[in-house]
Amino acid sequence: MKRQIAEQSGRDGERRAALWLRAKGWQILDHRVKTPAGEIDLVAKRGSLVAFVEVKWRKRKEELDHAIDQHRLSRVAAAAEAVAHRYAAQGEDFRIDVILLAPGAFPRHIANAWQP
Repeated sequence: MKRQIAEQSGRDGERRAALWLRAKGWQILDHRVKTPAGEIDLVAKRGSLVAFVEVKWRKRKEELDHAIDQHRLSRVAAAAEAVAHRYAAQGEDFRIDVILLAPGAFPRHIANAWQP
């Protein structure tokens, strides 16, 4: 039961992040992309830039500072590398972004969060 609640919270967070990105001028290309290296929550594009977005939802905004770590980001980066050719045309840039969400907190968008 706890797993189902966590799964639903994650999906709700991804929907909220997608709405927020659209409001900022991004086009959502895909949701929950599964690769052998892991899953990408959202794929978004604005201009010639494609962002592979990790979304983290927490119950309390105080938990957001610890919601993402280098290990998780490296998995998202590996997943993005596996599918970048599907979303980014030749000459287009791509990056790994993070969106942190919690009730009562403004969405926090960390652009280019992965720096290998």
